[in-house]
Amino acid sequence: MLKLSLLDMSIRLSLALVIGGVVGFEREKKNRPAGIRTHILVCLSACLLGLVQQSISLEALDIVHHYKELAGVVKFDQARLVCQVVSGIGFLGAGTIIVSKHQVLGLTTAASLWASAAEGIAIGMGYYQVAILGIIFIMISLLAVKKVIVVPKIRNLEIQYIHRVATKEFLNQYFERNGIYIDDVTFDLSIRNGQKIYKNTYTINLPKHMTYTEVIEDISMFSNVQKIRLVTIAD
Repeated sequence: MLKLSLLDMSIRLSLALVIGGVVGFEREKKNRPAGIRTHILVCLSACLLGLVQQSISLEALDIVHHYKELAGVVKFDQARLVCQVVSGIGFLGAGTIIVSKHQVLGLTTAASLWASAAEGIAIGMGYYQVAILGIIFIMISLLAVKKVIVVPKIRNLEIQYIHRVATKEFLNQYFERNGIYIDDVTFDLSIRNGQKIYKNTYTINLPKHMTYTEVIEDISMFSNVQKIRLVTIAD
């Protein structure tokens, strides 16, 4: 009878545990929402479903081999369970993404969970070379790409202030005087204890001779400014 041996299944599950753990370790070290255990469980679960799918396929082939008259009746789809993993992992990944006003957190962690599931599928289906190459390139993308390829970022500067007219005039003069280009700006207004609090979020391009630290220090000196911070997108 065609079937996977216990040794073969143990090897595949062990490899899935290791690979899931490697990806999870990198995420947990950076204190992300999904760590070692989550990635291991995702990779192992995908591997288990891959093993189930292969077992079903081998069983169908064995039936056809022994009962050739059933060749036109027995059907199986090797991609059916795999497709369910690919679509289902999206719900888990979505749970690691946090959207809060101008911040988006957890996108890389969600992608790493999806990658762990893909690794588990490859291992469970017995494609070891694909799995090994996959984990190499996954870890390169998580650890090395950000160090090798430096992408200049346009940061958002969030400023909360009072006395709209005077403060806007100060900000416009400051940006113009220092050659700071404004790509976009959004406005918000709230009332606290009967006082109007204005919030502007600027998308700015700094000249080469300036840093965001200098800009924050300069603007924070103005008495009408109550709060100023950089709004960034993290992974």
